[in-house]
Amino acid sequence: MKKLSFVLFFISVAFVQPLLAQQKASLSSVLTAYYHVKDALVGDDAKAAASSAGELLKAIQSVDMAAMAPKDHKAFMAVEEKLAFDARHISESSDINHQREHFTSLSANMAALAKQAHVSDQTVYEDYCPMKKAYWLSEGAEIKNPYFGKSMLSCGKVAATFKP
Repeated sequence: MKKLSFVLFFISVAFVQPLLAQQKASLSSVLTAYYHVKDALVGDDAKAAASSAGELLKAIQSVDMAAMAPKDHKAFMAVEEKLAFDARHISESSDINHQREHFTSLSANMAALAKQAHVSDQTVYEDYCPMKKAYWLSEGAEIKNPYFGKSMLSCGKVAATFKP
């Protein structure tokens, strides 16, 4: 009987715990891919932005909605097509200005998701660019502007924070 209890405990730890971690990670993988797009735009790298947006599109399409909490599922469903649309456009473009135009709406929809769903176990910062009159999400409080890249790297301010 003790061996059976130990085996059941082991199965729980080995198989159930990773499944629970995957449930939490489903939206965090989308956020992480979004950050890679943002970082490429900060670095004025259209090729990397396109590649990262392709990865973002894959992350959006691979979210396991059946494993999500109902609140997170509802929030994701409200923006899923919009996120995919902008990620696809960024991935198909080599024009950094066009990528940045789509990044504006991509960021607005990511912010809407972050406000309503659990997207990360870390604090998410919503930053604002007064020159572009647009927002973006970042993983740190330091401003690195994706709309103007190196030419105006520190232009902006933290407008909001989303705690896990």
